[in-house]
Amino acid sequence: MHELILHHYPTSPFAEKARLLLGFKQLSWRSVTIPPVMPKSDLVALTGGYRKTPVLQIGADIYCDSALIARRLEAEKAMPALFPEGQAFSVASFAQWVDSVVFQHAVSLVFQPESIGVRFGKLPPEVVKAFVADRAALFSGGTTSKLPAEVAQHNWPCLMARLEQQLAHEEGDFLFGEPSLADFSLAHCLWFLKATPVTAPLVDAYPAVAAWLGRVLGFGHGSASELAAAEAIAIARAATPAALPEEAFAEPNGFQAGQRVAIAATDYGVDPVEGELLFAGREELILRREDPRAGVLHVHFPRLGFSMRAL
Repeated sequence: MHELILHHYPTSPFAEKARLLLGFKQLSWRSVTIPPVMPKSDLVALTGGYRKTPVLQIGADIYCDSALIARRLEAEKAMPALFPEGQAFSVASFAQWVDSVVFQHAVSLVFQPESIGVRFGKLPPEVVKAFVADRAALFSGGTTSKLPAEVAQHNWPCLMARLEQQLAHEEGDFLFGEPSLADFSLAHCLWFLKATPVTAPLVDAYPAVAAWLGRVLGFGHGSASELAAAEAIAIARAATPAALPEEAFAEPNGFQAGQRVAIAATDYGVDPVEGELLFAGREELILRREDPRAGVLHVHFPRLGFSMRAL
């Protein structure tokens, strides 16, 4: 049985989402801290080119994107459930919307000049410049475009009013009554805003939202212990990838098992990963690739939000 290894860095919003999922599931995990900007040579040795944060490693199986990480953690430990019975469609669809639309608003608000001045005020100018250049490259070439700050500011009261209304009328203390992936997907966006006194009032001005966020963050991060990146790579090299899912191979565009393909995110961070297509299911795509340092790996991607092309 392989340990759960999360490759992440402390200030990443989507990494906070994954950490909260681990806390909700009360799981033990190993923590590999990765750089917030490229190059990320140790991470790329595992993923084959995917550079976004976080990445979950279980032996020689590498899971990209927090949406798929949530499903893998659900398989690891069924209860408490991230997708409560009878609510799977609503929860998954809401989470997908939040991870794109609300997150886009949060990014725009966090990276307005006054907030940037506070967030990066103690860092050397060259570090800030490198971060800005890295994020410009990250958001280049995909479908996601920068949301103007004035648009985000205009829309924000509406989004928060809807959230306040939902919390006021829902039975229970969470968005759909009992806690689910929906809560953790929205919480990481607001956690991002809470990081500086400039943007924190955008959350604190809404008492029901602030109280709900406190409950979600209260699940904590589970039990984590540090692991060096080189050790994680050695673990991958020594491991054998897990058996493929028993679900039938289903690929409507005619791709075949064993075919050489490239898979990439479509929104941002569109760096392709090349390999042999092993599996295409309703939710998940799996590539086989080999790395000089990490050995034979199975790299897993969500179907939604990722494209595939033949090589």
